[in-house]
Amino acid sequence: MANKRESELSYPLGDDLPEPGGVIELQPGVRWVRMGLPFALDHINLWLLRDEIDGREGWSIVDCGVCNDATKANWEQVFAKHLDGLPVLRVIVTHFHPDHMGLAAWLTERWSGRAAGPPQGAASPLGGQRSANAASVGADQQCRLWMSATDFNLARLASQSTQGMGGSAAADFFASHGLLDEESLAKIRARASYYPSMVPAVPASFRRIMDGSTIAIGGKTWHCIAGYGHAPEHISLHCPEAALLISGDMVLPRISTNISVVDVEPESDPLTLYLDSIGRMLALPAETLVLPAHGKPFTGLHARVDQLREHHADRLADVIAACAAKPCHAAELLDVLFRRKLDLHQTTFAMGESVAHLNALWLSGRLTRQRDAVDGVYRFSAAA
Repeated sequence: MANKRESELSYPLGDDLPEPGGVIELQPGVRWVRMGLPFALDHINLWLLRDEIDGREGWSIVDCGVCNDATKANWEQVFAKHLDGLPVLRVIVTHFHPDHMGLAAWLTERWSGRAAGPPQGAASPLGGQRSANAASVGADQQCRLWMSATDFNLARLASQSTQGMGGSAAADFFASHGLLDEESLAKIRARASYYPSMVPAVPASFRRIMDGSTIAIGGKTWHCIAGYGHAPEHISLHCPEAALLISGDMVLPRISTNISVVDVEPESDPLTLYLDSIGRMLALPAETLVLPAHGKPFTGLHARVDQLREHHADRLADVIAACAAKPCHAAELLDVLFRRKLDLHQTTFAMGESVAHLNALWLSGRLTRQRDAVDGVYRFSAAA
């Protein structure tokens, strides 16, 4: 959805955006990177945080971009021009989705061992040139992945399988909720390598972060806030001292976060989990600068949480009204929930979101569900 109440938010940087391979410094030691995506949602925001671990100065990266040559090339430009001659010390990933996780293995490998030092001849942040032996200073150093255990393990499974990401299981699940167009189902079955194509490898080891964890980054304390519904265990990062929230996909300024039911957990209620999760964000100061995964940095966190709650309350009301008029399946509700033409990529997300709204109402007792004995499709009706 486009945000009808966007005027309630403020964008301190205006329309400024990082160039490909470039950065914008938001605060000393906090830099904004923007990478392209091969979808209608055509970008992801990534973050560089000045850091020090065990006496080594460098940077932490938050989120990675998808695995493709263009994103790698842009990262190499960032490394060459915007790290002040310092290494990447760790990679923090908010959740397992491909645009956030895709290059985690490449980045951690790129900056581990002898690669952990700056490029030969790179300028020292103290002035002058580093010697040819400077890169060896980082020998045997490990650039570790940090993320939640749930999403780490799901990424490992998804990079080697098709469950929940496309293929026959996804097609059968969508068919059970009314998506019966054979051309669309065939295309979904053909997407068996959807996740591995963008996340071909996952690091063999990681450092676990979870709700309530704190991470010392560059002399500041960042608090981990787990969020549910969009991903199994999404981690946002809040730094009270800097008045910053790296929100990942939990709070976006212009569009609503995708909340989907997938085939591996068909009776789940991610929408209720999501709404509860963003409600916890209201405990953060209203003036917090939000650094979202998509869109521009903004202030107005409390207003945005209220807008997202209102949006989903309106859509739930629309679903109840439709199901009161006649029993409905998820595919029939796409025109109710998404009043625009959808491509196949968008349709798969939209189907998951339609089921999420239906499941929230069904599991709370406001709708009933019945599976048709003839076509095998679940239809939902208003509860008596």
